[in-house]
Amino acid sequence: MKRFLILLILPMLACGRFSDLVAPTITPLAPPTVASAPSTEIQLATSVPPTQTSITNTNAFPNASDYQWTPIINDLDRPVDVQSAFDGSGRLFIIEKYGAIRVYQNGQLLDEPFLNIDDRVDDWSNEMGLLGLAFHPNFEQNGFFYVNYTGDGGHTRISRFTANGNTADPNTEKILMVIDQPYPNHNGGAVAFGPDGYLYLGLGDGGLAGDPHKNGQNKNSLLGKILRIDVNNGDPYSIPSDNPFGNEVWAYGLRNPWRISFDSVSGDLWIGDVGQGEKEEIDYLPAGSAGGANFGWSIMEGSIGYDSDPQPDLLLPVAEYSHSDPYEGCSVTGGYVYRGSMPEWNGIYFYADYCTGYVWGLFLSNGQWQNQRLFETEITITSFGQGQNGEIYLASDNGSVYTLTRK
Repeated sequence: MKRFLILLILPMLACGRFSDLVAPTITPLAPPTVASAPSTEIQLATSVPPTQTSITNTNAFPNASDYQWTPIINDLDRPVDVQSAFDGSGRLFIIEKYGAIRVYQNGQLLDEPFLNIDDRVDDWSNEMGLLGLAFHPNFEQNGFFYVNYTGDGGHTRISRFTANGNTADPNTEKILMVIDQPYPNHNGGAVAFGPDGYLYLGLGDGGLAGDPHKNGQNKNSLLGKILRIDVNNGDPYSIPSDNPFGNEVWAYGLRNPWRISFDSVSGDLWIGDVGQGEKEEIDYLPAGSAGGANFGWSIMEGSIGYDSDPQPDLLLPVAEYSHSDPYEGCSVTGGYVYRGSMPEWNGIYFYADYCTGYVWGLFLSNGQWQNQRLFETEITITSFGQGQNGEIYLASDNGSVYTLTRK
């Protein structure tokens, strides 16, 4: 499809705040202290039962001023995802929104794309395009990887391709799912394999604003959900027998889950869900949780009521931030739990805001959630990534990919 040069405002944007691209000056905040929980109508999920614990090596945040986000790749075309094949090669795979996947290997960005399907990707609207990528756990043996993109008519396609070395033939596409999208926004886009070997997919509520079709709470709709499918059985897939509603739905009540990830050590599931006009939220499911979690949209937006009064029986976010008073951003970018070479960061979940470029850390200590804003990057953060060695990366709409390093 023809590339458009309009500013990428990916997973949002009901709030109406459009950020200009700015120079990638990355400024750490002053030495952090544990932030108090936001003031909300219903108390956030600041604690979890004692049996649900996060694996960390810290009880406090490191001094962020000792660290920086160092650029490793420049001149990309609207990067929106960074993934590893976990095949021992050390390669990073970066999605360019118009329809290509690029390879970063041995300190170089390879000229030839790993995959180019711009002939079938519809990216005419800001939140459309090639949006998500995951490699099969047995990628070294079968060469399978999975993508989420908007195709003909703007509808979501979940497809499998087969790789051979540093290239994949576009003709190997096997379409697993086509999900109708009523509007061009809120497509979600996340693709991730869970520790159970099933493929998880993040789907937005279908768009416009306010969930006009009420897909978030409709368990028969695939929109506004986390889906869970078995790609190792059936043709093109099967539905796991313990999915809670007899269909692909694993969890529901989401507005636009822009990035989900599983902790590579604990198996916990983390979700960044983009808000409507007031709250951005981080949702969490401990490893081993049963399906059927209801994260509340559109009954609630974060911890406040939206369609009705707040409902404390819904699964509340473990962290949230505001569009106003104080303004901290307008569109959350979910991230990863750090598992790299710097032990002081071990077990800390990173997430960010697209508009402000703020980066937060979040971890569980003695049953209590600790949340702190750590960096003010002043860049538009579209996605995080994690390498095979557990190091963390972030991609920016300025065309660069950065990694967290010591100064």
